[in-house]
Amino acid sequence: MKPNPFLQLVLLMAIMPIFLGCQPPSANTSYVQKKWLDVAYASTSAAQTMDIYLPNEGPGPFPVIVHIHGGAFKMGDKADGQLTPVLEALKRGYAIASINYRLSGEAIFPAQIFDVKAAIRFIRANAKKYQLNPDKIATWGGSAGGHLAAMAGTTGGVAALEDLTLGNANESSNVQAVVDWFGPINFNTMDLQFKASGKGRADHDEANSPESLLVGKKITEAQDLVAKASPASYITRDDPPFFIQHGTADQLVPFEQSVDFARILTAKLGKKKVQFIPLEGAKHGGPAFGTPENLAKVFVFLDKLFK
Repeated sequence: MKPNPFLQLVLLMAIMPIFLGCQPPSANTSYVQKKWLDVAYASTSAAQTMDIYLPNEGPGPFPVIVHIHGGAFKMGDKADGQLTPVLEALKRGYAIASINYRLSGEAIFPAQIFDVKAAIRFIRANAKKYQLNPDKIATWGGSAGGHLAAMAGTTGGVAALEDLTLGNANESSNVQAVVDWFGPINFNTMDLQFKASGKGRADHDEANSPESLLVGKKITEAQDLVAKASPASYITRDDPPFFIQHGTADQLVPFEQSVDFARILTAKLGKKKVQFIPLEGAKHGGPAFGTPENLAKVFVFLDKLFK
């Protein structure tokens, strides 16, 4: 397949504004005929909404991709350009539920994973209404969204990371697959890894870092919270399959975060349930992730589980 220059440009435009601390442009969803926008999945915060997109063709019920946007846990939106590559899943017969969640400026951890799980429970409770398959749900996110996608995958059944008062308490929040694009996993090791590699700024231990703002205090003074916020802390043998990709030249989240996470997952889940693909020379997101060739790898992973 030939690279799609337009798709690559759109993905780059989605990522770069986040580097600069501003809102990226919205994804183009005008061609999607079946969609529900700003659906509330809980009522604690105005942020607790999702956009649901269905394929233009096919009867359903459709397997569901829960898209979780990135943005350093403090910015980003369910409809911004980070959604663009994920929208390709509609052509493959997947529904997409792109969610917003409480950002760190509004609420600290674990509010974010509470929201992700509330959204998953809402999807199951309303599956028939929206033509969704409640037994085939995957999370997919990049950067902070990758972290939350991974958290949803490893924390199934962890009561401390589930706020059932947000609604649909009788539904499960377990997922059947995870796509983690360059997510931070162990906040404690990020600066050590950048000091060793020289590929990024070793500033994650600072009080104003995205990770410190997420947990509500400087991460070097909150070791218990850092452990609780790591997807690697909860891995059990019954976790779903993982597909992980990370650019080897990532300047914001060390490449070694995914190397270590994939190694730990593989040791506990087995090689058949973990696929880790380094993207040589790729930085934090960017065109390499949105090429048709790369997206095909994601969909091969998902199709084996859901089709």
